Amino acid sequence: MDYRHHFAKDLRTNMTDAERLLWKHLRAHRLSGQKFRRQQPLGPYIVDFVHFNSRLIVEADGGQHNESETDKQRDAWLKEQGFQVLRFWNNEILQNTEAVLEVIFSALDPSLTKGEGLNR
Repeated sequence: MDYRHHFAKDLRTNMTDAERLLWKHLRAHRLSGQKFRRQQPLGPYIVDFVHFNSRLIVEADGGQHNESETDKQRDAWLKEQGFQVLRFWNNEILQNTEAVLEVIFSALDPSLTKGEGLNR
């Protein structure tokens, strides 16, 4: 197992409050066929959450990501690989969870917005 897999395992163990909350909701939708993976190595990066079938990546960001050139390069690489990247601030996830989830699920499938097809 390479260092990225060990690092991803550590990230899964030490998730932020925002990541933990978002994972709780994303994981709850596995039964409706919406399977996300968390802290997943992808190329040279580890992404917070990924839905491979929809080529969707969801990132939960803290203040260290503000105007980050590294994030811009990372997002550009991920987009070149065919992924859509959604970024949310931690406080946005914690304070406006339902709105964040609507954005995520509408990116998966527009018919899943506003509670249609979601098991909330």
